[in-house]
Amino acid sequence: MTTTYLELSQDDGGAHKFYEVTVDGTVVTVRYGRIGAAGQTQTSTFPTAQKAQAAAAKKIGEKVRKGYAPAVQGQRAPRSVTRRQVASAPSTVRSVAPVLWRFRTGSAAFGIHIDDEHCWVGNQAGDVYTLAHGGEVLARYQLPDGVKCLVADDFWMYAGCDDGRVYDLSSKLPFAAYDIAADVDIFWLDIHEGVLHVADRAGRLTVIDHEDEHQWARGGRGEHAWMVRADDRAVYHGDTRGVTAHAPDGGTEVWHTATQGAVLFGWQEDDAVYAGTAHRVVHRLSKRTGAVEATYRCDSSVYSCATSPGGRYVFAGDAASSVYCFDRDGTRLWKLGTGGGSALSMQYRDERLYLVTTDGSLVCVDASEAAVTAAQQGSVPVARDVKLAAALPTYRAATAAESVTTVTAAPAGSVVVECVRDGGRTRIHVVSDGYDPSWNVQFPRAIREPGARYVVDAVHAAAGGFYRVRGDIRRLG
Repeated sequence: MTTTYLELSQDDGGAHKFYEVTVDGTVVTVRYGRIGAAGQTQTSTFPTAQKAQAAAAKKIGEKVRKGYAPAVQGQRAPRSVTRRQVASAPSTVRSVAPVLWRFRTGSAAFGIHIDDEHCWVGNQAGDVYTLAHGGEVLARYQLPDGVKCLVADDFWMYAGCDDGRVYDLSSKLPFAAYDIAADVDIFWLDIHEGVLHVADRAGRLTVIDHEDEHQWARGGRGEHAWMVRADDRAVYHGDTRGVTAHAPDGGTEVWHTATQGAVLFGWQEDDAVYAGTAHRVVHRLSKRTGAVEATYRCDSSVYSCATSPGGRYVFAGDAASSVYCFDRDGTRLWKLGTGGGSALSMQYRDERLYLVTTDGSLVCVDASEAAVTAAQQGSVPVARDVKLAAALPTYRAATAAESVTTVTAAPAGSVVVECVRDGGRTRIHVVSDGYDPSWNVQFPRAIREPGARYVVDAVHAAAGGFYRVRGDIRRLG
């Protein structure tokens, strides 16, 4: 058995990654990722040992031509991943928001998503919890690193983490659906029809398709890109210099608008994007032209923002533990204290405003007119402190093939998929009747084994001509 270990590390803060090739008889194993991390592993089997050696030599040659060089594993230290450090001052407002319930996750929380059935919250410790709208904790997912953000694409849920991966949380077995390039330090992400858009510390925008393959990248005009939102017409990217709209294929810049201060958060509605900035404002920008249509002024740096449907009301959370509500045109309707840290993300739904805060809490605020009026007069409900259930279901991410359960037969109604070699790449195709066998299936790379078959609860066609899995993943053996 022979192993070749290569690294590519650039002094300017760019690439910092490794590539390892091991040949054991007819088997070639490739391991790659960020320096200091376990990385991803892919294994291929060849008809003869000579062909395995030739394939390995080809892979190594390709990497050397790209700048990789032989290295000793462990001598070069891992590059630190940015942990968002934010200051949070006490609110100067005496009146406190009418909080219905509060769930303390135990670590600062950035990720939030509220859908028809659940409230999702992800924290810096790598925990993601799902709760009912009434506050009952339903399940816990444990990911390998801190959660930067949570985003949904139809009914698939994704968590962007500090380990450079994006995990699919749509089944009981979370898996890494996307493995971002080792030189990309995720700040924020969005997913639209299976295409991942990543904004990073260097101010860049990176776009990756459903097969975890790089599509295009653009450098930003500034740094620290905390905003990315996407739809059919453009990708909206915010950094220290403002907001830029790029065509979906990355071919052209549609518009750029400078903002009052660095962009710290972004939100979108059908016809407008909202940029919260360090200069105490939220801008509403036309998606078509980039023109500033309205400005919503706060009293401190804006860490988060959101709207009610159609942008009728605009909400903002600032660095001084306060939350605001404005009408569409920019008139401030109210300002209240959160009662527990600054809101790092927020979402409005059905007259409730959900916040995740610097103290790691998911907070449900009654944002109805009657409740806010009462709060301004000093009358608020007693917030219920949500506790974890003793027998809370906990699901851990699948990081290797060994973590997948094996079944001897496919249960009735399930779908069988197969790992195949296609054009030099390892793909997943559907074997069961009634599906297009040429379409690729979005599937965790960490657990793919050439020739293996897997059972999933269901697959769904997605725009762009590929399938997504839904439900548990089991190996058929």
